[in-house]
Amino acid sequence: MRHPIRQTLATELVQLGVGCDERTGTISVPIYTSATYRHPAVGESTGFDYTRSGNPTRQILEEGLAKLEGGARGLAFSSGMAALTTFFLHFSSGDHVLVSEDLYGGTYRILDQVFAKFGLLVSYVDTTSASAVEAAITTNTKALLIETPGNPLLGVADLEALGQLCKRHTLLFAVDNTFLTPILQRPFEFGADVIIHSGTKYLGGHNDICAGVLVTREAKLGDRFYFLQNSTGAILPPQDCYLLIRSLKTLTLRIERHCANAEKIAAWLDGHPRVRTVYYPGLKTHPGHELSKQQSKGFGGMISFRVESAAHARQVLEKVELLSFAESLGGVESLITLPAVQTHGDIPAADRKRLGICESLLRLSVGIEDPDDLIADLEQALA
Repeated sequence: MRHPIRQTLATELVQLGVGCDERTGTISVPIYTSATYRHPAVGESTGFDYTRSGNPTRQILEEGLAKLEGGARGLAFSSGMAALTTFFLHFSSGDHVLVSEDLYGGTYRILDQVFAKFGLLVSYVDTTSASAVEAAITTNTKALLIETPGNPLLGVADLEALGQLCKRHTLLFAVDNTFLTPILQRPFEFGADVIIHSGTKYLGGHNDICAGVLVTREAKLGDRFYFLQNSTGAILPPQDCYLLIRSLKTLTLRIERHCANAEKIAAWLDGHPRVRTVYYPGLKTHPGHELSKQQSKGFGGMISFRVESAAHARQVLEKVELLSFAESLGGVESLITLPAVQTHGDIPAADRKRLGICESLLRLSVGIEDPDDLIADLEQALA
């Protein structure tokens, strides 16, 4: 009798989809481009009817995503914002949702300019403080959505404390796990109900696909989100599902290199005379450093840093050569951006100022190049 071999997460990722077609024994996952499927008879189905409702390539990806996060059901979307939209569609007019104040500007935009019109109430809170979160809860609060580390200031939320808080108040607990991925952070282990990713970022990892991911801890909630996704149609096409599967196979290796590079660059930036502040949880001076060590297996590949002035920041963006001045993050190529103008431009100026998202703040997505080459580029750009 054969006994199954216990596999590590890294091995499971590499093996994702291997042998999915027993007839051919294929190693690489096939791309099923069919939009519709033949029925064996009236009232019978192969399990696939119409590709918006289900596609064999997407099914392999979604099952792999659920297993990757340790959840019951995974769903793949056409973008991270499509995944977030489906999450917010779960609520009704008059419901109240708490959201991290240190978050992606696009999330603020869709809440402020779209869902507010339908009566969804939102409060932005400092989720690095469990007491601040609890103080913001009202009688109609239904959920807490956090990004940790935050974007772009990389504040660290206490997952265990917030998980217990949500349980006490019967709140749906959702965690955007884009920055750390399941390789470094496991939100379900701390009581999360939903995990969200912009799959465009580290999961995709090559700046060549746009994707979103939503994974639920319980199957019933996953079925609810599937109903919403199938009804609204924001699915990930089969070709992009294939690319995301292929990318996931190297996720462990890429994350290891992202982390190693970021730790070295953050330490170098921290000692640079023209850098005023470095925001990176891997630095001992970061207020979330010890908490990060307790709840995650690494500090990730994102760094934000403040330079002398807005003019100096623009000089850096103009002078970088190896680094690309571009939005997005999480790819193998290093990117640098100005959050106040780009990714967080939709947040009101007063709120940006209060949070410290000014035009002297740069955000660096550290890629997997040689870290010494990246440091050399930063050195000449900062001079």
